[in-house]
Amino acid sequence: MGRGKTPEAAHTLLVMLKVLRAIRHLALPAIFEGGLGESDFRVLEILLHKGPMPVNALGPKVDLNPGSVSVAVDRLYKKGLVSRVESESDRRVRTVSLTGKGRRVFVPIFREHAVLIKRAFQDVSPKEQRKLEEVLKKIGRRAEELSEQEARR
Repeated sequence: MGRGKTPEAAHTLLVMLKVLRAIRHLALPAIFEGGLGESDFRVLEILLHKGPMPVNALGPKVDLNPGSVSVAVDRLYKKGLVSRVESESDRRVRTVSLTGKGRRVFVPIFREHAVLIKRAFQDVSPKEQRKLEEVLKKIGRRAEELSEQEARR
């Protein structure tokens, strides 16, 4: 693409996807070595940072459908990394929490992950990173709005 030429949105999306692929390629081996799958990692990460939450609230936060979240939570429960507690008021609602073992196992894996991601961002200034976040959120909000409009058609 020549200088001064307006970038095509489709090309920019391809660049974004290549970046995500490269970051996954960098980050996933350490997650797998820790004995976790990608969905397990996402569930544990949200529980570490947001605290206990109902299974049905986890899905949208980690971009997994209800069945996939249940399977991931079951797997983590069997390993002793999370606990599940049924709500006394509504037995359909189960709150998932990180256990002490879950914290001991996951925190070192997450720290290593954070270091790898920080290294991937090392050529980006804090100002550029803030701007990038701002721009990506703007694109995400617009895509969500358009998706909702399309769904109403």
